[in-house]
Amino acid sequence: MEVGCWAHARRKFFEAQTTDPERATYVLGVVRQLYAVEKKVREDSDRLGLTPAETGALRWQRRQEQSEPLLTTLGDWLEKERPNVLPKSPIGEAVSYALNQWTALRRYTTQGYLEIDNNGAERALRAVAVGRKNYLNFGSDVGGQTAATLYSLVQTCKRLGLEPWRYLRDVLERLPTCPNECLADLLPDRWAAAQRAAAETAAASCADTG
Repeated sequence: MEVGCWAHARRKFFEAQTTDPERATYVLGVVRQLYAVEKKVREDSDRLGLTPAETGALRWQRRQEQSEPLLTTLGDWLEKERPNVLPKSPIGEAVSYALNQWTALRRYTTQGYLEIDNNGAERALRAVAVGRKNYLNFGSDVGGQTAATLYSLVQTCKRLGLEPWRYLRDVLERLPTCPNECLADLLPDRWAAAQRAAAETAAASCADTG
């Protein structure tokens, strides 16, 4: 299932502003509204203290109510304007790119856990891109797979605001005695939620004692 990146689509219209500011500015305005929906969800999630699952449900609802109508209007506009722009012009290439990727670009609205762009993934891979000059190979396929797993875990921890070594140490200590049906509870997001719940319980207990 391909999920398109609105940051890439937006960049093409941004670059087309110099030659066709009217059309490019219109699309950039719509994209700005799409991102505003995402920003408001994050703000509301933080304010209400929602879990990742609750945030995903809220994000999906807002996208259905607010983002989908914007995308429908934009898609109709792109189809209407395609015959009116030169195919090889910056705006023509931007329009063609968006329409060729349209199904993928709309797919993020179908699930609350999908992102509107892949900026997070690119940021997470930046360390790999910078480091590869220092380590050109991992020595074996198994070493590469292990490194990829650890990279994924560390970057996920950073994104969730967790200290990676604290998380990994706790998980590695639990793994030998953890039943298979409980392994999913050791995933970073669930582990973080459990830690928060334990901290809140401890705080409430201290308050009652005081």
